[in-house]
Amino acid sequence: MKKSTQLFFSVGKIRPAAAALFFFFFFSLKSFAQKGEVRGQIVDTQTTDPLPFASIRIYQAGNKSELATGNVADDEGKFTVAVKSGTYYALIEFMGYQAFKTAEFTISKENSAHEFGTLKLASNTNTLDEVVVQAEKSSMELSLDKRIFNVGKDLANAGGTATDILSNIPSVSVDPEGGVKLRGSGNVRILVDGKPSGLVSFKGGSGLQQLQGSLIERVEIITNPSARYEAEGMAGIINIVLKKERKEGFNGSFELITGQPVNYGGAANLNYRHRKVNFFINYGIAYRKSPWRSNLDQEVYRNDSTFITRQNVTGNVFGFNQNIRGGLDFFFTETSILTASYLFRRSDAGRETDITYRDFVNSPKNPVGTTYRRQEEREKEPNSEYVLSWRKQFLRKDHELTTEVRFLDNWESSDQTFTQRAVRLDGQPDPAGNQLQKSLNDEFEKQLLFQVDYIQPIGKEGKFEAGLRTSFRDMVNDFVVNEKNEQGEFIPLPDLKNYFIYNENIHAAYGILGNKVRRFSYQIGVRGEYTDVETTLRETNVVNPRRYANLFPSAHFTYNLPKDNALQLSFSRRIRRPVYNDLSPFMTFADSRNFFSGNPNLNPEFSNVFELGHINYFDKGSFTSSVYYRMTDGKIERIRQVNADGFSVTRPENLLSENSYGVEFTSSLQPAKWWKNDFNFNFFHANIDGSNILDSYKTQTYSWFVRQTSRFTLTNGIDTQLRANYEAPQKTAQGTRQGLFYLDLSASKDVLQGKGTFNLSVLDVFNSRRYRSITEGPNFYTFSNTQRRMRQVNLTFNYRINQKKSTQPKKGEEY
Repeated sequence: MKKSTQLFFSVGKIRPAAAALFFFFFFSLKSFAQKGEVRGQIVDTQTTDPLPFASIRIYQAGNKSELATGNVADDEGKFTVAVKSGTYYALIEFMGYQAFKTAEFTISKENSAHEFGTLKLASNTNTLDEVVVQAEKSSMELSLDKRIFNVGKDLANAGGTATDILSNIPSVSVDPEGGVKLRGSGNVRILVDGKPSGLVSFKGGSGLQQLQGSLIERVEIITNPSARYEAEGMAGIINIVLKKERKEGFNGSFELITGQPVNYGGAANLNYRHRKVNFFINYGIAYRKSPWRSNLDQEVYRNDSTFITRQNVTGNVFGFNQNIRGGLDFFFTETSILTASYLFRRSDAGRETDITYRDFVNSPKNPVGTTYRRQEEREKEPNSEYVLSWRKQFLRKDHELTTEVRFLDNWESSDQTFTQRAVRLDGQPDPAGNQLQKSLNDEFEKQLLFQVDYIQPIGKEGKFEAGLRTSFRDMVNDFVVNEKNEQGEFIPLPDLKNYFIYNENIHAAYGILGNKVRRFSYQIGVRGEYTDVETTLRETNVVNPRRYANLFPSAHFTYNLPKDNALQLSFSRRIRRPVYNDLSPFMTFADSRNFFSGNPNLNPEFSNVFELGHINYFDKGSFTSSVYYRMTDGKIERIRQVNADGFSVTRPENLLSENSYGVEFTSSLQPAKWWKNDFNFNFFHANIDGSNILDSYKTQTYSWFVRQTSRFTLTNGIDTQLRANYEAPQKTAQGTRQGLFYLDLSASKDVLQGKGTFNLSVLDVFNSRRYRSITEGPNFYTFSNTQRRMRQVNLTFNYRINQKKSTQPKKGEEY
């Protein structure tokens, strides 16, 4: 680790130093030929306050408009730029203000100095109304390599969590456990502000249930990522961008939430910018109580007999969650920004689950007995994240260098008690079936990440990108399940006590070359990653090392057609590494007959992904379509096995392969000012081969899902939104996931002269969001019906200070 860290820092130091040396040398050479200078002062058009460190670019006048030189203003907004003889114009820029282009001027032997005097820049807040009108056209922005969904425009998101927001985005679905799927695949990489985050942690997408949706600015969907991104994530990448302003002065927003089932919370997003320093802070607090229910019917075949179990589950999950993220941007100049931030998230949760098992032989008319089991759990999870980053933008457009150091420190502690009692057919207690068990589970995660990215423009339209990334991740799971014996002592159960250690080091480098020739543009890249993973079971002294190096090429080709149409062909190679939850052998124990665990012997899966996409923009909306094909080796899928006594274990296994293809259509249409429609349809076919586990685990499936959102602007400033969702049945290696339909309804009203907004939403109007599945094996048949979230009604109030209701991200301020 030490050598890798030293190597990274040595490279990280060389790159900024080399860039600075080149910058100094380039302008030093030009200074010998310079004959004059340009002077002036830059101020705010309303307050006349100076704008320190605004950027000044001097361009040659004429058709080429080539950059000649440039500089930045001092802390009083004053500037002096040395230039040689010629005719020029100046472009003045300052973040949060409209760019200002001057009239042409000439520097000559007779006129060696040009005095601008005072140049006034107008704040972007003066034109926000125009931006808002543009924003109303769509909550979705289309790019050739990603789709951007602006969260604030979706009424159903008010009062929800990050998980709720993802479930409302086209192509994305969320299962009952909080697992996120993209185009039907669960292997999706979730990033926050373009990087791994403590908001996700070792829980994966389920950790997002603790993040208030009001803290999110937008979500980016990248279905076929380039070499710029991590190779992790077969189905693609979901990038969650958090809110942060950089406008001068103080601005912010506040939100209050109440809902049923219990959902009380609040959030604040505050920002203060004064000259060289920008402070930002986000805070969210919530208390939720979520009832859920489940049924499981199972038949086990043994010795010409059928053993039947009818299992009913009711539960409550209640949690008090807080997350705070604060930091500052320090502007050495408007093009050189140092950012430091800290994130703290804590969840204090509890679970109460009651399970009833009713057993029969051969027929439900032949009962055997009934067993009752109760789980009581208390869990605490404090997580921290520290980030330090530096971004340098050079005079030439798109020429920039960014570096970042990120440290994650996560911890989770769970204390569970299980009480079980059995009842005979005559209603009398059966002492032989009574149990009292306790489970203690502590999980720790620490991750240190270094990254540097550099972009160098080439010619007029081209650019070269390169970067290095290295991460060190250590995780521990200390678990034990104890059972009370006849002597009243708690004794560890066999195979349910261990200390699992997970060490992961991943080092990566990438390069991308892109250019544009008339209507045709291309981007070709390759990423190399070296993975060093080792797992250790301390109690049994089982060590499992894995070390492998891989290349991940990518290619994107775009052809711009007439009349706002474009075609894009893309390819990428992806990997899914088994992560902590996939490898940890710890078994969930809430259900004494159905256990879930990881698999320490799991191997990575690899995919080759091809996609052909089309984009069409028109006056009243946009339309995208794509055809994709994905070839996967070593497909990871959870397999259920049931023993002769009806006890099951579900854990991930490597199947031989899965080959899938599909088509997707997304449209945004506004036929009238008062009516807007968004539509998403995805149809796919998958060929799954799990014959390495069992010959019968081979299947082909066709499936599709559709989402339709209609938004209406009514009289008196009331907006309403109706969203319908349907997911068709889909076959799996072991059975079938049945169809799913649900409907969401929302309405909003602005108050307090547009500074406040009330929003009422009803999620799952018909309470129909039930996940039903059939799983089959050689000796069993299982049907499950689970509803993790009941119908939810939320009422929220949002109040804004010096902010408009909706803003789009400015160009160059993505993250």
